[in-house]
Amino acid sequence: MVSGKIIVITGASGGIGAALAELLASKGAALALVARRENELQTVADKCGKNALAITADVTNRAEVKRVIRETLHHFGRIDVWVNNVGRGISRQPSQLTDADIDDVMRVNIKSALYGMQEVLPHFKARGDGQFVNVSSMLGRMPFAVIRSAYNGAKHFLNALTANFRMEHAESHPNIVFSLVSPGVVRTDFGLNAMHGGPDSRQMPNSQSAEEVAEVIVDVIERRRADVYTRAGARDRVVEYYSTVGEDP
Repeated sequence: MVSGKIIVITGASGGIGAALAELLASKGAALALVARRENELQTVADKCGKNALAITADVTNRAEVKRVIRETLHHFGRIDVWVNNVGRGISRQPSQLTDADIDDVMRVNIKSALYGMQEVLPHFKARGDGQFVNVSSMLGRMPFAVIRSAYNGAKHFLNALTANFRMEHAESHPNIVFSLVSPGVVRTDFGLNAMHGGPDSRQMPNSQSAEEVAEVIVDVIERRRADVYTRAGARDRVVEYYSTVGEDP
């Protein structure tokens, strides 16, 4: 059950983060909602009710992550779950990527999650319990969208980090859970907000709503699951992809 849990959600001002916040609030969780966009974030917090704290911060900055932790602990007294949901796409062929492209993609998609895990870990270790939920992507499993080349790589990196954090702490702190959630195309502003522009995710086929993804994440928290896809059949698609890629015609 998520009722009574203290849950931090980064990237909570819209999309998956906002949908997750509203769903968790309806189930009785207390929330620290984090994003850069103050007005949009406060709107989400208001919808979530009195047990939602809005913290305007840029979690690609380690000092800001530390501040989020301090403010959450001051307000709620503990953290049970930390959801790393910050991410941004990029539309550029791999042959055209610049140093700035790579730096920006890694800062947003990797450093935000790395800082969250590193900085919250001491609190979880002291309590002997806790859960990280890292929101990845199907592109972190199958890099089939060429224009998302750097984003594909960042999500592969996030998957590896999550697995390695899990392995590092499996014996010493078995009650600290590192979960990975891999959605496909979600009907949010993700595509429109990609660096260098991009197609509107809402117009793409076989998409999911942010609310559907949020339901899966709630299940991941309730059941403390380790590695989850948000669409039926997605795991089989990944297996099939790697069983056929590179085969002779």
